[in-house]
Amino acid sequence: MKLAIIGGSGLYDIDEFKEREFLKLETPWGEPSDKILKTKYNDKKIFFLPRHGRGHAISPSNINFRANIDALKQLGVTDIVSVSAVGSLKEDLPPGKFVIVDQFIDRTFARSKSFFDDEIVAHVSMAHPTSNGLMNSCEEAIKQESIEYQRGGTYIVMEGPQFSTLAESNLYRSWNADVIGMTNMPEAKLAREAEIRYASVSMVTDFDCWHPDHENVDVQQVIKVLLGNAEKAKKMIKNIIDNFESHIDPKDPTNNCLDVAIITAPEKRTQKTIDKLKTVAGRVLYK
Repeated sequence: MKLAIIGGSGLYDIDEFKEREFLKLETPWGEPSDKILKTKYNDKKIFFLPRHGRGHAISPSNINFRANIDALKQLGVTDIVSVSAVGSLKEDLPPGKFVIVDQFIDRTFARSKSFFDDEIVAHVSMAHPTSNGLMNSCEEAIKQESIEYQRGGTYIVMEGPQFSTLAESNLYRSWNADVIGMTNMPEAKLAREAEIRYASVSMVTDFDCWHPDHENVDVQQVIKVLLGNAEKAKKMIKNIIDNFESHIDPKDPTNNCLDVAIITAPEKRTQKTIDKLKTVAGRVLYK
């Protein structure tokens, strides 16, 4: 089992880890967001990828999600914990609180969302998009640091980079969504297609615009919360590295979801496309 952390806004590196090697990978989908940090903690190898790039130079709509997931799969990653900054859609989720997300509503429209969009068609199940074992790992890690958190919640993924209108924010609240952000889709879908277990920890930076206090929030306040969340996240990540292997369910449906997902007849699959998909789907295509 190999763990990767995908860091969001405010979490661009884990410089406390001293054994550091930066890997530049190529994929059939282009380049990942940045070089991938290969490091060790307590003798366990882990990988770290900042989804916006170091220095936050990539807009949410321009993140090469397919390259990110393919690159991690090339490295043998079996488990991804996504760490993201989000806005809150509920009064009881104030800035600084963490949410272990278990559902998504995908409202994005300008992104490539599948590895299987040319010749070979696959339909993976997304009913339960996150790994229960990884969520257990995250919960244990968060409790260890006495961080305020909520287990379970729905993350609205909007296109961005603009924030919601007030009408949109109120609509999402009427759907009983918990947090709103711009980056966990299609990331979670692609991780499932690549048979990588996935969990998402959302870190609340502020209330979305539905909240009466929202207009009084300035960028400096948000950055202060962002940096505080990043420090808490680094402690959480160390705990996850220590415990995640003990929480993984060998029967997790992600492990072999492609067995029942590919619908295209074998004679219609060209070698060119099979080779393009060798990293994410070679297990089932090269039989």
